Amino acid sequence: MDEPESYPDEIGPKHWPSSRFAHVMKLRQAALRTAREKWSDYILFIDVDNFLTNPQTLNLLIAENKTIVAPMLESRGLYSNFWCGITPKGFYKRTPDYVQIREWKRTGCFPVPMVHSTFLIDLRKEASDRLTFYPPHQDYTWTFDDIIVFAFSSRQAGIQMYLCNREHYGYLPIPLKPHQTLQEDIENLIHVQIEAMIDRPPMEPSQYVSVVPKYPDKMGFDEIFMINLKRRKDRRDRMLRTLYEQEIEVKIVEAVDGKALNTSQLKSLNIEMLPGYRDPYSSRPLTRGEIGCFLSHYSVWKEVIDRELEKTLVIEDDVRFEHQFKKKLMKLMDDIDQAQLDWELIYIGRKRMQVKEPEKVVPNVENLVEADYSYWTLGYAISLEGAQKLVGANPFGKMLPVDEFLPIMYNKHPVLTSSPHCHLFQTLSDDCERLATPCTLARRHDPSVAEAVVCLNSSRFPLHFPPPCTLTGAGDWSMGHEWKRQVLLWSKAAGNSCCKFSLLSSPSL
Repeated sequence: MDEPESYPDEIGPKHWPSSRFAHVMKLRQAALRTAREKWSDYILFIDVDNFLTNPQTLNLLIAENKTIVAPMLESRGLYSNFWCGITPKGFYKRTPDYVQIREWKRTGCFPVPMVHSTFLIDLRKEASDRLTFYPPHQDYTWTFDDIIVFAFSSRQAGIQMYLCNREHYGYLPIPLKPHQTLQEDIENLIHVQIEAMIDRPPMEPSQYVSVVPKYPDKMGFDEIFMINLKRRKDRRDRMLRTLYEQEIEVKIVEAVDGKALNTSQLKSLNIEMLPGYRDPYSSRPLTRGEIGCFLSHYSVWKEVIDRELEKTLVIEDDVRFEHQFKKKLMKLMDDIDQAQLDWELIYIGRKRMQVKEPEKVVPNVENLVEADYSYWTLGYAISLEGAQKLVGANPFGKMLPVDEFLPIMYNKHPVLTSSPHCHLFQTLSDDCERLATPCTLARRHDPSVAEAVVCLNSSRFPLHFPPPCTLTGAGDWSMGHEWKRQVLLWSKAAGNSCCKFSLLSSPSL
C-alpha cells in the first residue's frame, strides 16, 4: 500500500483523523491476510515507536497459549498498551485494577478488554479466523479508532484479550496531542531510550539503519561537570550515553572516594568536623562518604574560580532526567537572563525538606521560587560569585555534609531560623509542583523518594516527602547540640558574605 505524505483532514503530523485510522487498519489487515496465506502459526504486531528490550518476549508470549496476548510496556507515566475497563459505548473506563497491574502490585497474565500497540495473535486457534482489523464489524457503532475497532472484533469473535506483566518487556512513548510537532515526537522517543538505560543496557540501533549524527553542546553554560567515582564505571557509562542521547557535553570530575580517605589525609587538608554534629535523622556523625562528596563538589567550585567560569552546571552520576530536560533547562536560564536576576546558585534537583509552607514565587520566571531548606546536590547551576562565596566560607575547618552546608550558606537551615546573624544568601529555586513541567532531576534508585525532589512531571507514584525538620525527636536541633552553637557562630562570622542563590529543583535527572 502506498504511504500518503499527509491526510486531507489532518491539522498536523500528530493528528489522527478518520482517514489515518483507516489507513493503519488497512495495513494491519493486509499483514494479517499475508500471515494467513503463508500459514503462519503466529503474527506479532509492534508499533514502530515501541521498544522490546526483553529478548525472550516472543517465547514468553507463545508460552502463555492465548489467542491474543500482549506484553505490558512501560512509559514515563501510567500510560501503557492496555485498558482494564471499557464503557458500553467503547470509551476508556478507569478501574482500580489498572494501576495495580501497571505498577506490578499484581503480576500475571490478566484478561482485559483491550490490548494495543504490541501484541501476539495465535493463528493456530480457530477463533482467530474471525478476527479483522478492517473493515469494522457490521454491528460496530463505536468511535472510529483502530484499537477500539479491533477490540470490538475480538469481542464479536468470542476471543478474550490478555495482558502479561510477569516480566519487564519494553517501553512505549506517551502519545502526543494533535497540535504537537515531530520534534516533540523525537524528544519523546529519546526519553524512552534514556529511561530504558536506567536499569538495562542501551538500545543499540541496527547496523542497517542510518542514524542522524548528534552534536552535543553545553546548553549555554561555560562548563558542565559530572561528578563520578572512578570505581563506578557503570554509572559513568550510563550517564555519558544518556547525556549524549540528549546532546549534552560534559566534563567528568573524578570524585573523591570517601572509602579511601584516611586520618592523615584529612589532617593534611586541615579538615575538622563541625563539633557535635549529628545527622538530624539518624543521629550519626559525619561519614567518610559525606566528606568525599563535599570534597568532590569543593573541587568543582575551585575550578570554577580558577577558570573564571561565569555560569556552570554541576550534576552527579546517579540522576535521572525528566522529559525534555535540556529544552526546559535552557528555557529556564533564558527566562532568568530576560528577567535580569542576579543569581548565584540554582538547584536543578533537590529534596525539599520544608514542605509545610509554600516557597515564594520569583516574579517573571515560570517555575522559579526562593528555595527553603533542601537536601541533595544531584544537580545545580552555580555562578562564579557563588563559587567564590562557598569557598570563601572556609568550610574545611567546620565540615558538614554539603547538603547541610548549602542551606546554612543561604540562611534556610533550621538551626539558623532564630539567629540574628543569618543573612548570608538570598535564595531562588525552581519549584515545579506535582504535574508541572519544568526541567527535572531525581535520584534514580528509589523512584518514590525521587518524587520528593519537588518538580515532578508524572503521576507514576504518589508524592512522598520525607518528614520536614521539626526540631523534635532523636535529632532535635533545639536541645542544645554543640553543632547548633557552632553553626550560629559560623553564620555570624560569615555574615558579610551575603550571596544570592537561584535554586531549581527537579525529580528526574
